Amino acid sequence: MKSKNRPLLPSLIRKKDDYIKRTNRGKNALKLGDQAPAFSLPNQQGKLTSLSNLLSKGPVIVTFYRGSWCPYCNLQLKALQSRLPEIHDLGAQLVAISPEVPDNSLTENEISKMSFEVLSDQDADVAAKFGVSWKVPDFVLAHMKVDHQLDIEKINNGNANIMPIPATYILNQQGIAVWRFVDVDYRVRSEPEDIINELKKLV
Repeated sequence: MKSKNRPLLPSLIRKKDDYIKRTNRGKNALKLGDQAPAFSLPNQQGKLTSLSNLLSKGPVIVTFYRGSWCPYCNLQLKALQSRLPEIHDLGAQLVAISPEVPDNSLTENEISKMSFEVLSDQDADVAAKFGVSWKVPDFVLAHMKVDHQLDIEKINNGNANIMPIPATYILNQQGIAVWRFVDVDYRVRSEPEDIINELKKLV
């Protein structure tokens, strides 16, 4: 699916930001030193991938993204893809998680062609366990549907109101969060260079 998503209008951004402040989104995000919750999620072929299996190979970068329709997510994941050889050389795995359903449309999008695990977290359940899910206000969903022709309910096969906050964690091989980037502003993302530098500390 090609992205038709454009930035929100300034008035909607202010309204959304006010909503986020009122509801204090992200306050329960997994903290440094916390044990990451176990999960097992399907990839775009429907094959289950577990966190325990990923950790058996070394540290794991877990990044939550909104969906293949989000241009900011695409840019972030492309940047991580470009550094994937370095990530692997440092013994780490990368996994990207969104609420998109693993069907034929998911196998055709740009993110699914990247060389790391792309997993489907229906209803953002795993994101909730990491403390990085939030309820999207109806006015934002309406804007996306009318102005961008994005039917998130259809894309996510059900729950359109629950999405992950774009967040990235580095877990050491024991599954402990040793680095994190959590920002409720979907336009602000972690830098691959910071991730690489943190991984070097684990070698």
